[in-house]
Amino acid sequence: MSEIIEQPSAEEIARHFSACMDSVNLINAGQPEGMEDADWADCLERNKAHLKIQLAKADMYEGYDLKPLEDASK
Repeated sequence: MSEIIEQPSAEEIARHFSACMDSVNLINAGQPEGMEDADWADCLERNKAHLKIQLAKADMYEGYDLKPLEDASK
């Protein structure tokens, strides 16, 4: 039996991309004042992992500029 994979709607893709950009902006802003180094390291790790997962679905983001996601996920 083959599994049917539902394709996300354009609105869902836009929401996913917006969430990616939230991660990009958070990473690019740098460590907030008052945040412990260990907490920042954890935050970076989680957000970069999120971006890498989404970049693995790059075909879903046809027409979107993925360069900011690629740069921030390094």
